[in-house]
Amino acid sequence: MTVALKVEGMSCGHCVKAVTGAIQALDPAARVTVALETGMITAETVLTEAQVAAAVAEEGYKAA
Repeated sequence: MTVALKVEGMSCGHCVKAVTGAIQALDPAARVTVALETGMITAETVLTEAQVAAAVAEEGYKAA
């Protein structure tokens, strides 16, 4: 499944690592792409959109 979300508050490589790590902690096989310039993340994962959004929120970012 492909999940695409707009994430507010990401601005650097640490943000990318935090968001990617949060998703991969739940699905180690997830392929996560983060576009800082647009604030978009795309994840090829078995997780639902709600699960990805919750993982992102736990890192302190707001997913829409």
